[in-house]
Amino acid sequence: MTRWFRSYWAEEDIWFYFEVNGDGWVIRQVELQGPLEKPIAAASLTEWEACQQAGTLADYEATFGVTAEVSVHEWDPHDPQELTVGEFEKVWLTARSVCQARARARSMRGA
Repeated sequence: MTRWFRSYWAEEDIWFYFEVNGDGWVIRQVELQGPLEKPIAAASLTEWEACQQAGTLADYEATFGVTAEVSVHEWDPHDPQELTVGEFEKVWLTARSVCQARARARSMRGA
């Protein structure tokens, strides 16, 4: 069963938002940093795997980051807070837009 939650890491001042499958592995992940909760990642495992196979992984990671490579059970000590799918999707869509805009700006500077 899919579930959604968020967890805060004070050391890095980052909120991690997760969508996880029934086995506890991350499907999608968002990271928001600082008091303004600036999106720094919005990665999908499915997209990441497709880019790895296509040889475009570096571009994907530069734009969207990566998902956690450990089971979410590792996050239990970080006081996970359950979310609804709607709460996760709102954060996901906003973070994706910011990551894509940042990538466009980088490509414009490089052109």
